[in-house]
Amino acid sequence: MPELPEVETVRRGLAPSMEGAVLKELELRRKDLRFPFPADFARVVSGRGITSLSRRAKYLLIDLDDGMTIVSHLGMSGSFRVEADALAETPGDFHHPRSKDEKHDHVVFHLAGVGKDARVIYNDPRRFGFMDIVRRSEIASHPFFRDLGPEPTGNELSADYLAERFADKAQPLKSALLDQKNIAGLGNIYVCEALWRSHLSPLRAAGTLVTDSGKPSEALQKLVVAIREVIADAIAAGGSSLRDHIQTDGSLGYFQHSFSVYDREAQPCSTPGCGGTVGRIVQAGRSSFYCAACQS
Repeated sequence: MPELPEVETVRRGLAPSMEGAVLKELELRRKDLRFPFPADFARVVSGRGITSLSRRAKYLLIDLDDGMTIVSHLGMSGSFRVEADALAETPGDFHHPRSKDEKHDHVVFHLAGVGKDARVIYNDPRRFGFMDIVRRSEIASHPFFRDLGPEPTGNELSADYLAERFADKAQPLKSALLDQKNIAGLGNIYVCEALWRSHLSPLRAAGTLVTDSGKPSEALQKLVVAIREVIADAIAAGGSSLRDHIQTDGSLGYFQHSFSVYDREAQPCSTPGCGGTVGRIVQAGRSSFYCAACQS
């Protein structure tokens, strides 16, 4: 499933075509994706101006000029494709190549922009993605968003905050980090990477990173820094590679070139002087990659 950096890269890739454009028509080629489309969805949004694109956790938010917001989640296999002036571009880098088979084109945004028209096409073979329409002023209280923790890129995420969340928790550290109520948008890949950078085992109890007085340990402080850095690096890599794939299919590999531990089972650990080997275990149905020699 696309993680926060991939969704942010998609947002940045779509923004030049969508922000400031008029949504002439929203074409729905079926009645549902994972869930049914909202009632009168196409009629309600067609003809509205698109004021901005933003993101909350792994959700793409398309703000309209009447105070409504189209909420889009890519699910497992969703992607957007921009078609304008005979060019086709799929913003975002994904571990599994994204489909361009037109039979899976389920939603088409017909746009009138400044100087040129465009089509933004949502393609989703497995149809695990979804779209909804929400009043912007009500997003914070909407069921999709009301229980989400702070963004890993924002100032709200701090060692003190996580100390409060993790205190006395026997829950494995990786599971605690994947809990969207603790941190919004963190996924399996970048949790593995952040734990490796901070030399912490995914099996370690989350509460062991909090002192007896309830303060964050030095290890927890390092983890927060690692989370911020791994997300920032992934977003920067996506933004950089995005500029390189105009007129290509956009499937450049999910920042795989910069993975230090994820999907590197049985390979040497790249921590200088470690000498260990990357292992793989399964936690709550998900693969965890880590080095037992230097992550404790």
